[in-house]
Amino acid sequence: MTVVVSGSASGIGAAAVQRLRRDGREVLGVDLRGADVVADLADAENRTAAVASILERCSGSLDGVVLCAGLGPHVSDPQRVVDVNYHGALALLDGLFPALQNGSEPAAVVVSSVASTHITWADNPIRTGTLAEAFAQAGDFAGSVAYASSKNALTVAVRTRTPAWGAAGVRLNTVAPGSVDTPLLQAGLDDPRYGALIRDFTAPIGRTGSPAEIAALIGYLLGPQAGFIHGAQFVIDGGSDAVLRPTAF
Repeated sequence: MTVVVSGSASGIGAAAVQRLRRDGREVLGVDLRGADVVADLADAENRTAAVASILERCSGSLDGVVLCAGLGPHVSDPQRVVDVNYHGALALLDGLFPALQNGSEPAAVVVSSVASTHITWADNPIRTGTLAEAFAQAGDFAGSVAYASSKNALTVAVRTRTPAWGAAGVRLNTVAPGSVDTPLLQAGLDDPRYGALIRDFTAPIGRTGSPAEIAALIGYLLGPQAGFIHGAQFVIDGGSDAVLRPTAF
């Protein structure tokens, strides 16, 4: 069984690759470097080329897709965050949908974020076409706007695809991690704008998550035991979302 994993070279993506291979899956990795398919998902031409390369390698048939590639709020260009986290993920998701329809018990898992709940779709500047204005208003924290907006839009995009994907026999879900011990989190901790905010907010469980824990949930959602799970978002954050939004669920 063949699964594509974007962001395969580090963090949650690398842990997902390890988990899936342990489960006996063949994995095609996609990343900026050190992957089967090397591509910059911020670039539209690269996205198109990546989809074409994947389809050629898998002969038009996939059993799973795991989209982990993403950038954090510390990245200096907020538009690049949106381009990778939202446009890049959707290009792979939609571009590989036909191949999934040819697979065996196919399923896709998209890595969103607990930050997807920090903004509503009604106010999302991606929906309203006001990203530039939102970035300008946020100033030095434009990356936070880009990150939350992109992950919110990504979750909405997955949920709105639920009817068509279900009718085609392909399950589709998201996982929404909180603070996970990855290079992305470390970059945030090292950033003078975000470091103190990240350190001062501790999940009720009292620690950050591990990439292997997120990968375990991804592996479960791809498997046959999750056959009735479709169109859902699974928050995996040590309880942070429950603290911030105890009555909103």
